[in-house]
Amino acid sequence: MRSRNVLAVSAITASLLTGLWLRPKQPQAAAEAVVSKQAVSQQAVSKPLVTEPGVKSPVLLPAQASQPKTKDGRQYPLVPAEPAELATLLAAVEQALRDPATAAEALPDLGHQQQVIYRVLSTDQPRSQQVIKALPPRWRSVAERHLAARREFVRMSRGRGPTMLPAWRIIQPEPAANLLSYYRKAEAATGIEWEVLAAVNLVETGMGRIDGISVANAQGPMQFLPTTWAEPGIGDGNIRDPHDAIQAAARYLVRRGGLQDIRRGLWGYNNSDYYGRAVLLYASLMKEDPAAYTGLYHWEIHFNAAAGDLWLPVGYNQPQRITVEQHLQANPASRSPNG
Repeated sequence: MRSRNVLAVSAITASLLTGLWLRPKQPQAAAEAVVSKQAVSQQAVSKPLVTEPGVKSPVLLPAQASQPKTKDGRQYPLVPAEPAELATLLAAVEQALRDPATAAEALPDLGHQQQVIYRVLSTDQPRSQQVIKALPPRWRSVAERHLAARREFVRMSRGRGPTMLPAWRIIQPEPAANLLSYYRKAEAATGIEWEVLAAVNLVETGMGRIDGISVANAQGPMQFLPTTWAEPGIGDGNIRDPHDAIQAAARYLVRRGGLQDIRRGLWGYNNSDYYGRAVLLYASLMKEDPAAYTGLYHWEIHFNAAAGDLWLPVGYNQPQRITVEQHLQANPASRSPNG
């Protein structure tokens, strides 16, 4: 039913991919690192995340005043080069994303920072190993699984870097609580775990941020082919509606054997072992700690182009394909500052 289009997302060695979602939860570290102004590189300035009166920001993110901004004033996250500094930043971000006291307005930048750190480290094995070693024990398995999942998608794409950007529209997803209620409803109806459905939604369209049709004509937030949607007992309602598409995805995974073996169900969804392993790694993070959903929900749309890792923020709207060069001329904030 699926195209093999690798979208918004995406280690350790292949031997670590098997069984990671079965690991028990590790104990909370006695003290979590918090990023201070001293932890931000000298060429950058600290970027406070919270403007709400009386609310203390849990973490300061590195930023450069000279860095270009999107139309809504956001910047591409910076990733410190020094492993110990980066580990301190990553631990603080992971903690803040799970802290109920973190202001809601801080979450988008925190989630984007988390995402970009893992994207950068996934292509730099030596530095990623140094960062993992420097992390507090609480976050090491979390980081390993993030990197493993991202590297599965890098393998799946075979390193291809297109010079054209897709004809997509990037939109705001439904609120996180709404999507979570749809995943849980689908689990109650079918037995397919909500964490798997959330992970599929993440890797297919960034939780519904991508409004576009794949090269194989897959559509909607869960990327169904219209022919599959039309099968009896699968599609019901609107293929582009998040609620309807999530319920249909759960029914499809059941039909493809997902209750007996979720790996087999995911193979039916996308004929790739890379895909299935990545989905289950992301699902494992949420099964171990449901609060991990918060960070994943706030991941942005990135496109691995020939010119590097391009950020396509909400508001990107291309009815036809466009060259990377044309896009960057008009949208310099899309280019990664991380090398």
